Order: sequence, then structure tokens, then C-alpha cells
Amino acid sequence: MSKLTCLAAIGLLSLGFSLSAQAQETLTIQQAIERMLQNNLNIKRAVLNVSSAAVDLQQSKAALYPSLNANADNNLSFGRGLNSTTFQVVNQKFYQGSGTLSASVDVFGGLSKINQIRQNKILLDAGNSNLDKVKNDLILQVVTSYFQVVFNVELLKASKEQLLVAQQTQEREEALMDAGNKTVADVSQAKAQAATAELNVTNAQNQLTISYLTLSQLMEMRTETNEYSVVAPTVQDIAMAQKVFNVNDVFNSSMSVFPDVKLAALNRQAAEKGIAVARGALTPRLSFGGNLGSSYSYLLAAESQNQHFFDQIGARFNQGIGLSLQIPIFNGLQARSNVKRAKINYEDFKLQENLTKNNLYKVIAQAIADLRAADSRYSSTLNTFNAQKDAFNVIEQRYNVGLVNSLDYNTSRTNRNKAETDFIQAKYDLLFRSKVIDYYLGRQINF
Repeated sequence: MSKLTCLAAIGLLSLGFSLSAQAQETLTIQQAIERMLQNNLNIKRAVLNVSSAAVDLQQSKAALYPSLNANADNNLSFGRGLNSTTFQVVNQKFYQGSGTLSASVDVFGGLSKINQIRQNKILLDAGNSNLDKVKNDLILQVVTSYFQVVFNVELLKASKEQLLVAQQTQEREEALMDAGNKTVADVSQAKAQAATAELNVTNAQNQLTISYLTLSQLMEMRTETNEYSVVAPTVQDIAMAQKVFNVNDVFNSSMSVFPDVKLAALNRQAAEKGIAVARGALTPRLSFGGNLGSSYSYLLAAESQNQHFFDQIGARFNQGIGLSLQIPIFNGLQARSNVKRAKINYEDFKLQENLTKNNLYKVIAQAIADLRAADSRYSSTLNTFNAQKDAFNVIEQRYNVGLVNSLDYNTSRTNRNKAETDFIQAKYDLLFRSKVIDYYLGRQINF
């Protein structure tokens, strides 16, 4: 391939990329997060759990109201049976019915219902905190995937540039061999370098495709990888990432905003109310009730004379009120066992809350240590890349005038390419680590 042909191909490729970019939607990291929050099915399931907790709270409040029930019975008797009109046993066919309206209300039950309402309020808050936790966990996954896409985009760009240089070197070596200034070994080595660069482009393209797929799946988007593009960070973003954080300051700030901590505290509070609910079963239960009722009956024999329906209803109308006291004495230790289980459950949630706080402190300490290491590695790789780039420029100039052999030239170029790849990786690692700190601080993640 001639140099002119290569440049033409690059020009057409650039034009194709330009037209493709115009058709693509540019997706910022904040937009990616918003799409995930709108579409993710795990979030929708968490919303349903919150709705279920709200129903539980509403039902527990309604349990304080008096209960009202109506009942109607109708029977057709054959053979011997009790006539409800005469209260005699007769051997006749007769039809009889009755109806009752009853109401009852708990006067005292160890405050179980009140404590149940309080517990359900806490559980509703816990459901909302769990929803925030689900969102928060998925946000971190989106941020991770988005940075992987951005990293792979730049890595692919660098790989293509390295491939172009390798192809140009191969063309130059072939031209010099035709002129008698290079050997077959020199050309073979140049071809090997070009083949390696081409493989790097293929690998980078595959990694980019997979990272796009991962990000699309998190957003529940059924799209091709070329239907949207991502936004690369700026120099200012890198400067903002080079901050120094104190572990205790980040931890104290995170304690008030991180949903995992709030969820653990609410679960512990709900478990504490669960003890009070269970203890209510150990106390006597007093309830008040009343009822209204009446009945009627008809003999089905032809010679029978039955009283009028409304006369029967009026004559048999009855009403009553009463108090019911239930005192638990011994029921197989069920109530006491429930109290013990509730206490054990409470202690378990206390441990879970402490464990959540301890784990949060550990991951924040690790995140800050990772950020410091990433900052140091970024500075080192930047210096190495600049040094390798300058060294390669000198070697290339000397190579072009025949003062350096092809082996030294290819070695210098390989070192330069590796330094560039290391630098790109270190740059995005630094940016990602800084966003992790923002994540724990509850800040909006964008660039």
C-alpha cells in the first residue's frame, strides 16, 4: 500500500466516523445514570416492595377500627328436625333462615396493634431506604461501566494511531528494500510490528464492544453499540480528581447520606418494635362486642299456616352486648418463644448495623488509598510516557538518516506504545477512583 493510498483510506475512515458521530446520540454519564434509574427492573421491583409496605401500614392502622360483619343462614330440612318456631322436633319439611349483624372492638391487647403500626412505619421507611440502596448500587455499576467504555474508546483510538505508524513504517521498509538499503529481515520485522498493532486494534475493538454492551444492559437499552457515544473527561476533570481526602471526614459525611447505613439502622429499629409486638401476646386481651339478629321459618306442608315473614322477624328480633376477656396462661410457650425470637432478631440487626458501619469505613479507607495510589501512578505514567515519546522521536529521526538499526527503532516504538497504554489506563483509573469518593459522599456524579 502506497503512502498516498494509506492517507486516502485514513481520510475516508475519518469521514465515515464523522458521519457516524452525527447520527449517534451523545450520552453523558449523568444521562446514563438517569436512564438506568428509569428503566432498571430491579428498581421497579424495589418500588413494588415499598408499595407493599405502605399497604401493610394502612392495614395495621385499620386493625384499630371496630369490626362489623353480617351473616345470613338459610336451610331446607327434610325428615325429623327442630322447628325454630315451636322449638319442637317434627317430621316435616320446613324452611328456616336467620340473620345476624355483629360488631366488636379490642379495648386492650397489650398495645400490640399500636406497636405493630409503629413497626410498620419504620418498615416503610426501611423500604424507601432499600430503594435508595438499590439505586445507589446500580449507580456505581453504571459509573464503572461508563468509565470502561470511555477508557476503551481512547485505547482503541491510540491503537489505531499506533497501527497507522506501523503500516507507514512497513511501507518505508519495503520501499528501502526495493532500493537495496534494507534487508528481508528488516521488512519481516516491520510486518510483525504491523501485525501486532493490528491485533491490538482488534482486541481494543472487542473490549469496546463488550463494555458498550454491559452499559446498555444496565440501562435496559436494546441498542447496537454504534447507536450512542460517550463523553470523554476534560483536563479540568483530571485536575479535580487529584484531591486529598481524609478517611474520617469522608466516613462521617457518608454516615448521614449513605443508604446502606440508614437501612441498617431502620431494620434495627423495626426489630426493636418487634419485641414490643411479641410481648403483647403475653398480656390479657379485652374486647367489647354487640350483635343484632332475627330468624324465620316456614312449614312446607299444605295444611300448615305460617306466620307472616315480617311478623316472625319482629317477634324473634334479638340483640346483645358483651365483654370478652382472654387471659393467656399456657399455650405451649408459643408467646414466650416469639418474644425470645424477637430479641434474638433484634440483636442480629444490631450486629448487622455495626457490621455495615465497619464495612463502610473499610471500603472508604480502601477507596482513599486506591485514589492516592492512582494519583501517584498517573504522575509516574505521565512522566514515563513523555520520556518514552521524546526518546522515540529522537530514535525515529536517527533511524530516518540511517544512524539507528530497525531493531532499536522497533524496541523504542514498542516502549513508547506501552507507555501510552499505561498512561491511558492510569488516567481513567484516577478519574474512576475520584468518582468513587463522590459516590460515598452522596455527590452527583458527572464530568
